[in-house]
Amino acid sequence: MYGHRICATLAVTGILSAAGCSLWSPTGKPVGRNPEQEPPATAGVRVEGSTFAQSYSEEALMKRARDIHERVLTIDTHVDFSPANFTAERNYSQRLDTQLNLPKMVEGGLDAVFFSVFVGQTSEAQNPDAFKASGYERAYKAAIDKFDAVHRLTEQIAPDQLELALTAADVRRIHATGKKVALIGVENGYSIGEEIGRVKEFYDRGARYLSLTHNGHSQLADSHTGERDGWKWNGLSPLGKHVIDEMNRLGLMIDVAHASKATMMQSAALSKAPVIASHSGARALCDVSRNMDDEQLLALKKNGGVIQLFAYRSFIKTQKPDSPERAAALAALRKEVGLSEPAPGQREPRRNALAKLTPEQRTAYINNLAEIDKRYPGDPSATVKDFVDHIDYAVKLIGIDHAGIASDFEGGGGVTGWDDAAESFNVTLELVRRGYTEEQIAKLWGGNLLRVMDEVLRIAKGLQRQY
Repeated sequence: MYGHRICATLAVTGILSAAGCSLWSPTGKPVGRNPEQEPPATAGVRVEGSTFAQSYSEEALMKRARDIHERVLTIDTHVDFSPANFTAERNYSQRLDTQLNLPKMVEGGLDAVFFSVFVGQTSEAQNPDAFKASGYERAYKAAIDKFDAVHRLTEQIAPDQLELALTAADVRRIHATGKKVALIGVENGYSIGEEIGRVKEFYDRGARYLSLTHNGHSQLADSHTGERDGWKWNGLSPLGKHVIDEMNRLGLMIDVAHASKATMMQSAALSKAPVIASHSGARALCDVSRNMDDEQLLALKKNGGVIQLFAYRSFIKTQKPDSPERAAALAALRKEVGLSEPAPGQREPRRNALAKLTPEQRTAYINNLAEIDKRYPGDPSATVKDFVDHIDYAVKLIGIDHAGIASDFEGGGGVTGWDDAAESFNVTLELVRRGYTEEQIAKLWGGNLLRVMDEVLRIAKGLQRQY
């Protein structure tokens, strides 16, 4: 039985104030709080089961959520990783300090994950050969290292616990055996260079989605960062259009996460198969270029695709700035314990940075942070409820068949309540609180994504018969 925790692990993250933190034991019983003190949250989508959260006790609601979570197939469509954690000595069969590994997947009831073959985007200003053969070759080699790492994990390190899936049917088959499921997605088509044959090579290596861009324009398309930096292609490049055709032919899902609006809209219109956004948010709720606006969401619905809403705190909640006093106190605390300043767009230190502190430093950080919270309260960090607000919004606008779930763990993702794979149950719990039915939760947790995988493969087979 996996453990159920309604808040992030304070000893690791140190980002929560004392108020509002409820812990759940593996039995599902509340610790340190009377369940009758707080009625179940019912804000959100009003669906068939919406009266459940209003009418049943906390204990009954927890049991229902726990039962649903155990029955549905849960897929996280975007998790980053380091090949250094996929070695014989240090790997995901161990309970590492990473947000995702096999023990945490078991504890949280997370069944399947897309490992991201991510290669960052560079520019000619950073590297003069960025868009020359040598620059592309560096990116290609970095991608191959990650492909090899996933195969090493699934074939040599933990084949008895984890198996690589290449189709939706594989996902269902592997899940039925009791193993966890690994899939591969490529984040940033920059790594294919200008060799369209590498699209097939990546497919043959196990990739089942590929995004055209990351943070910065690629040779294939414009990134969302063009809203700040200006445009290069005004959407897809000529090569990017050919790559979309090749992805359709192979059965490789087109991922529009990180793309500019023009890139996304053109991709959805050009593709013969449904597209996905493997980890994105609703711009109406958090107005950042990384998220998708209503026009994009409606285009995604028309295309038959799915947006995997992601739990990335600074992209799901627009937080109020800290007061000068709070900001100064936090800066002094970080300096005292040896933490660097948070990355752009982040208000707190990254989880892995906190994990590297000594126990004494971490204890000092947590205690001093609690004092700062009391003296200079700040706008609370994003929570599971804020995350599910994005799911609610997408479901209301484009329907239950076009929304899904992603974490972006190890890439900046994580919110209070779902800050690692061990806390995955809390997403289901919040969905049950809002009245989602088991059938609807199954669609959100992976059913919609598997539908798209099946459809992309069906269309590819038809296209291949035409050649």
